[in-house]
Amino acid sequence: MSLATRTDTQSPELHVADSHDLIRVQGARENNLKDISIEIPKRRLTVFTGVSGSGKSSLVFGTIAAESQRMINETYSAFVQGFMPTQSRPDVDVLEGITTAIIVDQERMGSNSRSTVGTATDANAMLRIVFSRLGQPHIGSPQAFAFNVPSVSGAGAVTIERAGRTVKERRSFTVTGGMCPRCEGMGSVTDFDLSALYNDSKSLNEGALTIPGYSMDGWYGRIFRGSGFFDPDKPIRKYTKKELHDLLYKEPTKIKVDGINLTYEGLIPKIQKSFLSKGVDALQPHIRAFVEQAITFTVCPECDGTRLSEATRSSKIKGINIADACAMQISDLAGWVRDLDEPSVAPLLASLGDTLDSFVEIGLGYLSLDRPSGTLSGGEAQRTKMIRHLGSSLTDVTYVFDEPTIGLHPHDIQRMNELLLRLRDKGNTVLVVEHKPEMIAIADHVVDLGPGAGTAGGAVCFEGTLEGLRASGTLTGRHLEDRAALKETVRTPTGTLEIRGATAHNLRDVDADVPLGVLVVVTGVAGSGKSSLVNGSIPAGEGVVSIDQGAIRGSRRSNPATYTGLLDPIRKAFAKANGVKPALFSSNSEGACPTCNGAGVIYTDLAMMAGVATTCEECEGKRFQSSVLEYHLGGRDISEVLAMSVTEAEEFFGAGEARTPAAHAILDRLADVGLGYLSLGQPLTTLSGGERQRLKLATQMAEKGDVYVLDEPTAGLHLADVEQLLGLLDRLVDSGKSVIVIEHHQAVMAHADWIIDLGPGAGHDGGRIVFEGTPADLVAARSTLTGEHLGAYVGT
Repeated sequence: MSLATRTDTQSPELHVADSHDLIRVQGARENNLKDISIEIPKRRLTVFTGVSGSGKSSLVFGTIAAESQRMINETYSAFVQGFMPTQSRPDVDVLEGITTAIIVDQERMGSNSRSTVGTATDANAMLRIVFSRLGQPHIGSPQAFAFNVPSVSGAGAVTIERAGRTVKERRSFTVTGGMCPRCEGMGSVTDFDLSALYNDSKSLNEGALTIPGYSMDGWYGRIFRGSGFFDPDKPIRKYTKKELHDLLYKEPTKIKVDGINLTYEGLIPKIQKSFLSKGVDALQPHIRAFVEQAITFTVCPECDGTRLSEATRSSKIKGINIADACAMQISDLAGWVRDLDEPSVAPLLASLGDTLDSFVEIGLGYLSLDRPSGTLSGGEAQRTKMIRHLGSSLTDVTYVFDEPTIGLHPHDIQRMNELLLRLRDKGNTVLVVEHKPEMIAIADHVVDLGPGAGTAGGAVCFEGTLEGLRASGTLTGRHLEDRAALKETVRTPTGTLEIRGATAHNLRDVDADVPLGVLVVVTGVAGSGKSSLVNGSIPAGEGVVSIDQGAIRGSRRSNPATYTGLLDPIRKAFAKANGVKPALFSSNSEGACPTCNGAGVIYTDLAMMAGVATTCEECEGKRFQSSVLEYHLGGRDISEVLAMSVTEAEEFFGAGEARTPAAHAILDRLADVGLGYLSLGQPLTTLSGGERQRLKLATQMAEKGDVYVLDEPTAGLHLADVEQLLGLLDRLVDSGKSVIVIEHHQAVMAHADWIIDLGPGAGHDGGRIVFEGTPADLVAARSTLTGEHLGAYVGT
């Protein structure tokens, strides 16, 4: 049947299957949502906005995306579900019309030392195939170009049943991998300072080992004493060569201790497996301190940091080996791939070229494939994850983005907008949590939550078009057209911080004079070298407080009071007023309710089904033993204090019987950053990204320093919150501090006393200072991308 005939026979009425064009949410109560009901159009781009903490993430991620993922997980077998994270059913009455949700969030990519930008996307896999086909000399299959695959060979006899007889044959095998044998594909070799591992004047039983967690009281002690390889009562300096080798380097060996089969392994291979398999940044602080003191990392002398074996590096295409290709800036590599004219691998080259072009389109053309994924910022990690979805042939799915403009210069936001519209035009539903007016402007549908944050939010203030939002009179509607004016006068510097010959990453021997005693903003397109200049030349340390973008993590037992250190003075005040121990006023210590162990809820694990959390009947969710709640301070017990908002607590601890200056100082800082509405005992897991960013800001502002370095403090902040942040920065500068901010937000640029603009482009097209001066001069000159966008923003 021809296409024309089929079309003619179709009914003119809408098919019932095409009528499901809305996602309906009824009675959503997740976190602070107040029983809201909403209809979201499918196959459109919907932007969710509202102040930080108004409930955007609770609606989009905690309700719609969470239910979609939970229902998909339930389609797997019970066996598979046992290995997957269980997601509880969101607190919502009805969810209709949801489709498969793909979440592209700001979680940093894993900092595994073996993970790079190339391995995290499909780019490295395709590049390896290209080299295995076209590389000269030919050295093997694609795994011969993989730095995570070692070369292995072996030989031996195999027993085969043949024609009723057992025959022994000699067989050998070889696997050619690309891993450098010296550094095992890490790119760096480690050198251990043995004096940091043990005190050689003591014996093992006397506690010679100084490695964190290696105590002789537990399993390690049992293994060392029962191994028989050395005398645990002899000082280490008296060990023979063999005994010292067994202690430090012995390969895993099966031993039997007290009838139990155990494995003994030397200290150094054990440390390499347990501490060094992750990136140093992912380690706990006390282990990181040990690693930095005991171990030095140097570039592998054999592979020169490329992680690849000599044979792999010898195979080349047009004079370029795979290590050179991975080290190239991706925008250059895309050009090199396009110039390869090989019909035998034409489809593969086209696919690889498209993937590399996607990096350039999304504003990451300045990266290289060998860049470790743990070094990417939150915004870069999010955009790297997007690469996988841009070429996807999936349609009718829901893409959920969490502030995709983070870390993007106004120049790059336009490109991001085009990519999101392209995803929508393929027939997908795109849900975006966002604050930037440039992105709200492209929305087909806008949902504004609020009116405030925390308990003052959680309601839908507006739902409709952009024009409707402007006229709605909501907080977002009023601030949408806000434009910070350039300062009439700027502050006079009190000194200068000289940076000379900065060459970190892509910086080109940069000299800069950073004025002190004023608000300095360092800006430029993503990848122009801002963080390299500031963090590389002004390291945190004596007199410098550096507040980076690192996410704060906390369990459901952590809350603003424990994270900021506020709970310590509160516990001491309660203990002093009642003549008892401070430990009684900790829900993680002696005062904890014995039934729920101080969690306030009891978690019931239902195996492959989602776990259930029920409020503890013993303490009614208060977390403390009833006897502890009989102790009062200023007429309140500890659970009532933890239920207070920051504003209430500030008043409570500021005067009267409960006056506690140490607690009041911390509460003042929390109020300063706009977190007055948070309750002290609210679990950290329920805070939004913007709230966590400001909680970190409040905590680190307590540190003593003359220079504050802030890396994108506006991340996750609503337009109204940015005003409060600017007031906070002004107060810091007026108190005699120097504030240096790495930022793309035009309101912060306009508010600066001095701007340092890097560029003109990203990667090797950047790394130079293209402007230094006041914001007014930058706008007047319009000589850089930043100048053009800032000029348009302030309307000059």
